[in-house]
Amino acid sequence: MPATREDLFARLDQLGITTKTTDHAPVYTVEESQALCGGIPGGHCKNLFLKDKKGVLWLVVTLENAQVDLKTLPKTIGSGRLSFGKSELLGEVLGVEPGSVTPFALINDVEQKVEVVLDETMLSHEVLNYHPLKNDATTSISSSDLITFVQSCGHTPKIVKVA
Repeated sequence: MPATREDLFARLDQLGITTKTTDHAPVYTVEESQALCGGIPGGHCKNLFLKDKKGVLWLVVTLENAQVDLKTLPKTIGSGRLSFGKSELLGEVLGVEPGSVTPFALINDVEQKVEVVLDETMLSHEVLNYHPLKNDATTSISSSDLITFVQSCGHTPKIVKVA
């Protein structure tokens, strides 16, 4: 059973990570997010759940306005040719639905099936914003605490310039 928002917040508390969460109507696109959440301080982000031709799963996390070229990204991150992962696979591995992809979903990747890529430019923001497992809220976290959280889930993120 996938982690709940309460499970996520309990994990963050155990790690000594302070966050702030703002509830809002569900958002499904960057444009909707900008309209509803643009007033929340910090870098706003998008998350791409990808699968390469070898079957390796990737979570690429970058700023919402970053232009990500799926043709050149494999060379940058060391993957095979990339395509978007199917929603069934997303639910199975990360326990979230399309529109709710977030690095916080790594709490559900207990078998460490996903390779994590964090955009270097994104990490230059002191505060970053992600959905807390569902797209009806935004949780603000420091960039250093994001890395701590990802590592607590058993992942060593690749930090590269994505865009």
